[in-house]
Parts: sequence; C-alpha cells; structure tokens
Amino acid sequence: MTSAGVLYGVGLGPGDPELVTVKAARLIGDADVIAYHCARHGRSIARSVAEPYLREGQLEERLMYPVTTETTNHPGGYEGAIAEFYELAAKRLAEHLDEGRDVVLLCEGDPFFYGSYMYMHERLADRYEAHVVPGVTSVSGASAELGRPLVQRDEVLTLLPGTLPAPELARRLADTEAAAVLKLGRTFGAVHEALTESGRLDEAFYVERASWQAQRVEPLADVDPETVPYFSLAVVPSPAYAARTSGAAEPRAAATSARGDVVVVGLGPAGPEWLTPEADEALREVDHVVGYGPYVAKVPQRAGQQRHASGNRVEADRAREALRLAADGERVAVVSSGDPGVFAMASAVLEQAEDPEFADVSVRVVPGVSAAQAAASRVGAPLGHDFAMVSLSDRLKPWDVIERRLEAIGTADLVVALYNPASKSRSTQLATAREVLLRHRAAETPVVLARDVGGPEESVRVTSLGELDPAEVDMRCVLIVGSSRTRVRTQSDGTALVWTPRSYD
Repeated sequence: MTSAGVLYGVGLGPGDPELVTVKAARLIGDADVIAYHCARHGRSIARSVAEPYLREGQLEERLMYPVTTETTNHPGGYEGAIAEFYELAAKRLAEHLDEGRDVVLLCEGDPFFYGSYMYMHERLADRYEAHVVPGVTSVSGASAELGRPLVQRDEVLTLLPGTLPAPELARRLADTEAAAVLKLGRTFGAVHEALTESGRLDEAFYVERASWQAQRVEPLADVDPETVPYFSLAVVPSPAYAARTSGAAEPRAAATSARGDVVVVGLGPAGPEWLTPEADEALREVDHVVGYGPYVAKVPQRAGQQRHASGNRVEADRAREALRLAADGERVAVVSSGDPGVFAMASAVLEQAEDPEFADVSVRVVPGVSAAQAAASRVGAPLGHDFAMVSLSDRLKPWDVIERRLEAIGTADLVVALYNPASKSRSTQLATAREVLLRHRAAETPVVLARDVGGPEESVRVTSLGELDPAEVDMRCVLIVGSSRTRVRTQSDGTALVWTPRSYD
C-alpha cells in the first residue's frame, strides 16, 4: 500500500528569488508536485519567484481563482465562490498526496501571514503530514528596502489589513508607535484617509513590490492613488529612530513650554448615544486620549489625536502618563466608562496630581451616565430614594472594610448598587454580600440584575435577594438591591417596574 505524501507550505519571501530560504529551495527541488495559486490570466508570482529552483519532470498544479476582487454570480456570492474553490483545490492536492507524492504549495511571503496556503492547511493537515516553511514577510522586506527599523526597544508594531474601515484604521494607527498596512490597491484611498485622520501621514512610506527589480519606494503622501497595485503596503517605521536621524520624520509629539491640562471624561456605559454633548466637546479639543484599551476604542478618532491604551490594572500609571503629557504642554483626555467619579479614573488622576511634579497641571472632570443610573433607568426608579454604591472588588481595599459597609447599609435600610460584583479571580464575594444583606432585609427584596446596559449583549431582569444566583453574575454586571420600601409592579405588557418611593407616609 502506498504511503501518503507530505504537504509543504513553502514561503518564498517578498519577491527576490535570492531571499528564498535554503530549506525552501531544497524542498522545491525535491518535490514531486509544485502547486501554486494564480488569477484567471494564469500567471503566478509565486511560481516566478520559485522558478530558479524547479527541476524538469515535476508535476505542476495551477490553482486558478474563479474570482479575485470582482463580483460573481455564484449563489453564495464572493465568499461562496472562494470557499468552493478552496474545497476543490484541496481535493486536487489530496489526490496527489493519496498517490504518495510530496506536494509543495508555493506562497509569496510567509504561508501563515495573510497567505493563501493556510486555507489548504486547515482542510488537509488533519489527514496528511503537513509542514510549514516560513518566509521573509513583505513587511520585513519593505523595512529593509526603506533602510529603517520597524520598531526598537519598547515600541509596538501594529499590522493592519487595508480592508478595514477607515475609522477603524485611523483608531489603530493613532494607538501605536509603528505600523504596516497591507492589501492596498483599491483600499489606498481609505488608508490615506486613515493616515491623515490619525496624524501619521507625514511619517508613512509607500513600498511597492519590495525587493523586486520593479520596486517603488516613496513618501506615501506623494503617491498617485491610480498607480497603486495590490502588492504594495504602507509603512510607518520606528518613530524613535526617525526622531534621532537627520532628515527623518519629526517626532510625533512636539512639546511646548506651556503647561497643558487634563480632562477626565465619562463615556457613559456603552456607545456614543450615551455620551453627553459636554463630553463629546471635551474629546474634540484634546491632543491625546488616555485610557483602558476598550474605553479608548469607543472614542471616535479625530485628526492628529494620539491614543494611549493600557491594561485594566494600571490606573496610577495611566494617570501619571496623562499628567506628564499635560506637563509638557499637551491637552489630554483620560476616559472612563460610565461616570469617571464613580469607581473610575477621576480619583486616580487627582491622587497622582498631588505630586509636586504636576503642581501646575490643571485637572477637571466631565461627568457621564453611571452604570447604576443606566441600569435603574431600564426598570424604573429603584434609586428613587436614598441609596449607596459599593464596589465588591477587594483589589484596592480589604474585604473586611467592604463587609462592614454592607452591614451598615443593611442596618440603615438603604438601596445599594453593587459594582464589580464578580470576576474570574473573585467568585465568592457576591455570595457573601448577599448573606450580609439577608441579615437585614427579607428574601423577597427586589434585585435588579443588569448586564452590558446599552451594549449588544444587554440583559436586564428583576429577581429577589433570596433567589439571586451569584453564578449568573460576572464583571460586566451591576446589581441594584432594593430596600424594605422598594416596590415591583408588573405592567400589562409583562415587564416589571421597580421603584423606591420618596415618601415615608
């Protein structure tokens, strides 16, 4: 019985045959079958790169795309036509493998970096022995031809497909030090717009057919959109290198002698419809947006603004970064979900602003709709009388402090909004909080359980303190536990209204 052949996905590099690796060249020469993708004109860039390493007698499988970017009358549209093509191409390669022939599938650049080979790999690698030979990527080739490093030290490189919407490209370009945008061609106009909007256009270079004899390298701002092919990319190389190099691009931020200011802005609980006009105006006026990554992503990108996203547990570092920027004369917004003064960034910024280093930096706060207010609005007015807010996170304060406060709230018969009720690392606090409150109020006490209010996964329901299941609650939830005075009424449409009367008649 003939043993099955081996599939190789072989990266060829950016185009120069001399940039093909020694291993790739050996496998190409040894293969029984050479396969490659091509458009309907039949020519293959991959084959032309590999040609010096081919030998006589090899079988060739030309995998011709039915469409590239044009429209199609396939019943499944473009995606359906391409999926069907990949299935048929995989069957053709499988026939060779079943006959014991080793197959090399050629791929420009690297097979797993936006490479066409990956679609064959996912269809065949579970049935046949399959190996991937990496290749020099187009991004590396472009950097080499520019003679500029992509990144150095702690800089971040972001790789983007030009097919993303221009606003999303602009946001990501503003939020990184260095970048490469691939798949230009028809997307060049949107990429140019995004580079302009993010303030990165003057730093960007255009590289066409890197390492080929016909390569083209020039500032992206000078490129005629009508001359841009698919095999080109935009590169924003290391800004630190550019700042140190004579004749290179200017540094992104030019410090001034005047002191800037920091505005801490509440974004509300979800999308732009929750943003107040005052907050929107404040965000339009700043040079920098600083915040936790998902919150920064909610802010529309504006021309020239730089974005500084960070993780969820570095509030003090984030605050100091914003204050340092302001000390250098920049206008800075620190963004928070909900209201910045409710378990959010306002207090963190003000605490760090106590440092004498920032004595001349002005700080102001622009409020936003809090998560508790948003959740309450969905069911009526559970916060209609005196209420308290408590975060169940014991990351910044001891649990015994939280428990004492819950006891006091229970004794005082206050409605309470519970923030940060649970996370992957905190699974017991809510159950304990429920037990504490049950010492002071009935099991029938109404509880509003709200998740992702205003977002695509919004869910709000009314339960009771006795029936509340902590396992249903995660970090994206806020809970409102009523007092002994809180009421629930079911409306004619079946929805529940919850309110706490203002009167003690």
